[in-house]
Parts: sequence; C-alpha cells; structure tokens
Amino acid sequence: MSTDPAEPAPDPSDAPAAVPAAVPEPARVAPEVDVRELVAALARVEELLLGGPPRLTRVEVAARAGVPMETGEELWRSLGFATTDDDQVAFTDADVEALRITAELEALGVLDPGSRTALVRTWGRSFARLAEWQTTLLARVAVSQVDEHHGDPALLLRAMADEVLPRVEKLQSYAWRRHLAASASRRLASGQEVPLDPASEPVLPLAVCFCDIVGFTSTARGLREPDLVDFIETFEDVCARVALDHGGRIVKGIGDEVLLVADSAEDAVRLALALVARGEDEDDPFPRVRAGIAYGDVVARLGDVLGPVVNVAARLTSLARPGTVLVDDGAHEALTEVAGLRVKRLHRTTVKGYRRLQPWLVREEPPGDA
Repeated sequence: MSTDPAEPAPDPSDAPAAVPAAVPEPARVAPEVDVRELVAALARVEELLLGGPPRLTRVEVAARAGVPMETGEELWRSLGFATTDDDQVAFTDADVEALRITAELEALGVLDPGSRTALVRTWGRSFARLAEWQTTLLARVAVSQVDEHHGDPALLLRAMADEVLPRVEKLQSYAWRRHLAASASRRLASGQEVPLDPASEPVLPLAVCFCDIVGFTSTARGLREPDLVDFIETFEDVCARVALDHGGRIVKGIGDEVLLVADSAEDAVRLALALVARGEDEDDPFPRVRAGIAYGDVVARLGDVLGPVVNVAARLTSLARPGTVLVDDGAHEALTEVAGLRVKRLHRTTVKGYRRLQPWLVREEPPGDA
C-alpha cells in the first residue's frame, strides 16, 4: 500500500443516478368476487397457517401452556400484535405450543427474561417484513393466474394455501438452517470469547462499510413506486453478491444505502472498490455510489452491529465524493501491509459527534505502479 500527499476533504455530490425510463403497464381489471366464497377461502388460509380455526382466549392459552398470563401477553406484544381482551377467541393450539416451547427454552437456560423479549421482538419485526413482502408476491401471482382458475379468486386462494404455503415454509426453514450453520462457522473461526453474562453482547473486530447511492433523492422523484422498488431491490442484490464474492455480507438495507461487514479491512475495501467501479462504468446499470469504511471492535446484537465504529463509517460515507471510498485510521492501519492499494491522507474534518475526524482516500494501485 502506498500513501499519497494530503488533499482537502471531499464535498458530497447529489448527481442523479441513471435509471431506465419507466414504461406504463396496462391496468388489469379485477374480476367480480363472491364475498362469501372469498371469506371462506381466507378462513381456509388462516386455518392452514395457524393449525386450525381460533378457539381459545389468551387466558386459556396461558393456562394450557402453564405460563403466567403476564409472560404470554409480553411475548404476544413483542411479536408485534395488539393485546386482545380476556374473553376474545383469537388463538389456536399452535399458540399454546409456542408458549410452552418458550418456557422450555427458558428452563434449559437458552433464554433468560432479558434476552427473551429482545429476541422475540426481533423475530416479530423480521417475520412481519417477510410476511408483508410474501403477501405482495402472492397477490401478484394470484392476479397473473386468476384466469387459470376460471376468474375465481376464492378458488385460487384455496389452491395457493394447499400448494404454495407449505413449500414456502420449507424453504424458510432451509434458509434459516443454512444461515445458522454459516454464522456458527464464522463465530468458531473468529476465535472470540463468548460472554457468559446474558446481559452482555459479543464484541467482535469487524470492518464496517456503508455504501450509499449518489443522487438518490433526484432519482426517486422520477420513478413510479414499482420501478423504485425494483431499483432498490436490484441495488441491494448486486451489493449482496459483490459482498459475498469478497468475503463480506450485508447486515441490512437502509433505504438508499446498505450496511455491510467483513472480517478484515482489506475485504471491506475490495468489495467497496468493486461496487464503486460498477457505478463508474457507463455500460453498467448499477448506480453511482460512494462508501465509507471503519475498522475496530463492534457490538454484535441480534444480527445488527452497534458502536462507534459503525458511526464513523456512516460519517465517512457522508464525506465521500461520488465514486470514492474513504476509510478511518483503524482501517488505514490494518491496510499498511496490503499490496495493490494506494491511500491518500485527507485533511481532518469535523462531523456530527466527531471533531477532527481523519479520513483516508483509498484507490486501487494503477497497473505498473505496484
């Protein structure tokens, strides 16, 4: 790695990202619906999902599971559902089993009262987002296939409940097991100690990278909602693929940017430079981006990362010019012995929460200069 002389800190730019022109789609006329048949079909879907029709109140669920009512109510609200009245019939045997399993996990020492609520809340938020997306997806499928079911939405709902939902459930279980195995392998390979205190979260050395779309506000104003969704999904998909190719992974998407992590500063820089290169290629539909990277200890909590390192990476991203990658002192130090990279010290700058933050501009070493 070579170091260039200092230059002034960069100013942000807001040039619009290039996107294909939107093409209007013909409106589709909804068929006439027999309301009674549709209600019956929806009930069929609910029974399939919940293991039967609702027949229990929350008081009965807690009693059958052998769990205090307060615990059951806390878990229900943590999942993201409104509290029901004591005499409202809204639950099934599946709810009893879920509450009983939760109590068993606590007895085994897997869950404690402190982590229980946080974990269930995370499940609730994650699965709520997944369910919303899947509902939209299935609705599109229903619209496209309604003619094959003689224009009868109720008939189509029943078919999807019987044929589609069980397969989706199996795929979700498969994906979870795969990610669980990968996470366990990363944790073992890191060699980091696991805190015994349930209130403590693991602290891991990671490179944190934010990748931000340049000019997203201007771009979004010119897109219809479906095109905007496709634009963001394509952006996140490319980021995920490039991250995996360079030893990183996406933590989450945040509107017009993604938060990524990698085990080393070099991996994070390589993936950021690859994303920037795609954005600078006029023949590539990937939008122009900028990135900020910080390296150091972060708190890993429920699939997210927290701490000053994350904040510094975000601040560096806001400073970066379009098509550039900035890193902090921690990442710069970790890159000292890395070949093929050129870094340039920029002037210190003050950003929210940090006085005299030191950014470093990173580029790939030009061919022949290494």
